[in-house]
This record gives sequence, structure tokens and C-alpha cells, in this order.
Amino acid sequence: MKILICPLNWGLGHATRCVPIIRKLRSEGHEVVVLADGFPLELLRQEFPTLHFIDYPSYSVYYAKGKSQVGAMLFNLPTIISGIIREHYWLRDLLQSEHFDQVISDNRFGMWSNQVHSVYITHQLMVKMPENLKFLELIVHNIHKAFINRYDDCWIPDRKENGGLSGDLAHKYPLPRNAKFIGTLSRFRGMANTQPNTDYEVVAVISGVEPQRTIFEENLILKYKNRSQKTLIICGQPQTKKKETQIGNVTLISHLSDFEMAAFFIGSKKIICRSGYSGIMDLEALNCLHKAELIPTPGQTEQEYLASIHSKK
Repeated sequence: MKILICPLNWGLGHATRCVPIIRKLRSEGHEVVVLADGFPLELLRQEFPTLHFIDYPSYSVYYAKGKSQVGAMLFNLPTIISGIIREHYWLRDLLQSEHFDQVISDNRFGMWSNQVHSVYITHQLMVKMPENLKFLELIVHNIHKAFINRYDDCWIPDRKENGGLSGDLAHKYPLPRNAKFIGTLSRFRGMANTQPNTDYEVVAVISGVEPQRTIFEENLILKYKNRSQKTLIICGQPQTKKKETQIGNVTLISHLSDFEMAAFFIGSKKIICRSGYSGIMDLEALNCLHKAELIPTPGQTEQEYLASIHSKK
């Protein structure tokens, strides 16, 4: 089959969890085309340099600098809605000029079509709302389900048993008719026995939407630059040429290959990262989740919830 893979560009997580899907599809002999933009596009280009890529934008969003993202998300809403409509009609036009057997969308709401088998990937079937807006959770859940029902299939990257890794996000409400659990997805699957790299005691990974991504990086530099622990900060910025900077006892590097990153994670004493779901799946695949300090993006209710349930384990 000829398959189009479309990850959302809100951080790198949607792209990284597409890596094992692309690997599997290629191993089965399918032709894969990737539609992405920004750093997710660069990451997947480096991982799969022989694939054909289409540079097409996601819906650009920005987070607030403070602890609440409600105002920011309301401000972003028109951009998101117009982006969903735009990408849906763009896909329709693409399918008139180029044949695909399947479209796999990771959280891009508009990448479905009646002309082709469409798959939607999400672990977040329910959307956690801030405390003062909890009464809207079921309404927002039903809106999300209406989008999901546009697709032929909904793949949930989690285990069905015992709440999996996503907890309420995929297990609280009855599933849409087209949804099924496919097991966790990680680019690090099978790398748990990688030779450890013990050069750094602390390894931090920066990810997410601006300006919170940069604020997170700056806070970590300030905290660790004068400490005795050797600290590596992986900036999550895939580039053609790797960039490395030294600030006190902190080494910043723009990006690393999967094998390099796995070795540093396994060899470190402490890992610091956002509590995004893809990162949690990656750490579990390497048996490193127990030594991670999960720091949610301020006001990002999904990450706050995931940090709370996995910090207890």
C-alpha cells in the first residue's frame, strides 16, 4: 500500500511515536510518504532520509508564559479551526492528484477523507479541563469523539489493561465505535539493553510549544550550571548540523540520534523532562521511568495529570 503519515507539530511527541509505525510499515513493504512541518519534519527526515516528504503546516499555537493556558487556547482557537478546515480540503485536493491507500493522522483533526481509509492516532480521548472548567469535560469529550468518528479507525497507543499508561485519558469513558488499543509506541522499543553512557549524571530533554519550551530550558540551565553534577540538556531541535554549547557544568546539544539518547538515559542517575505522553512511553520502553522527574508544562492539564499519576509509581 501507499500510506501518508501526518503527525501534528505541537512538540516532537507526535512525530517520535510515528517512528515505530513507519518502521513497521516499511518492513512490511509498504510505501510511506510523510506530511509534516518544523522540527517534526526535520526529525523524521533524519530518521528516514530515503522517504518522500511533504512540507505542510500544522496549526501554529503559542502557550502563555504564566500558569494558565485557558486564555492562550481561546486565542488560538480560530487558528486551530481554520487549520483543520484548510488541511481537510488540502487532503481532498491531494487525493485527486495522487493515489494513497491509507492516511494515518496523529492528532491532526482534518486529515480524513471518504476517498481513502483514514486512521486517527490519539491517547487523549478525553480532554482534562482545568478545575474551574471541569463541568465542560464531557462536552469537550463528545466534540472530540465527533472528530474521531470521521475516521475509519482510531488507534490508541496504550495497553487496554489496568488503565495502561494514559489512565483517564483513554480509559475513563466508553470508547468510540472505531477505537482500539494497539499497545504503547516508542522509537526506543528493543533498546533497553543498549550499552549505557555514564558521562552525565543528569540528562534533561527539552520539548513542547513556545514560549514554555525556552522557559523550561533557561530554568534548567540556571539550576544546574553551577552544580557539581555533570548535566546534559538535549534541546529537541533537530538540525542538519548538530550544535553543542557549554554553560558552566551544563552541556547543551541540539539533538541526538535514538541510540545516543537511549545510552545517555540508561547511563544517567536522573532524567528531567516534560510529562508528555510520548516521552513517558519512551522512558518506559527503556526501563527508565522510575528515575524521571516529570515536569508538566504550566497549565497543560493533560501533562499535569500524567505527571501526577506517574510520579506516584
